[in-house]
Amino acid sequence: MQRLHARVTGRVQGVGFREYVRHQAVAHELTGYVRNDEDGRTVEVVAEGDEGQIEAFLDALLDGPRFSRVEHIDSSLSEASHAFSRFSIEF
Repeated sequence: MQRLHARVTGRVQGVGFREYVRHQAVAHELTGYVRNDEDGRTVEVVAEGDEGQIEAFLDALLDGPRFSRVEHIDSSLSEASHAFSRFSIEF
């Protein structure tokens, strides 16, 4: 089990990106959270799960929903903490 910590920059706030991330995380059977950063152009994602599912999820983040534009994803992997029971949107 791995933990992904990612910061996604671009047009990712106000375009349904967090809901898209939550949907993708649930589809890939991941736990964790997604939230907007205060800078208005970055979304933070923390996801835990199987290595293959994390990789597929990261690929999906690059696509994003229809009106988004992902410019960059800064990500790191570590050992999962098992701190989450589901994937949620934090405010």
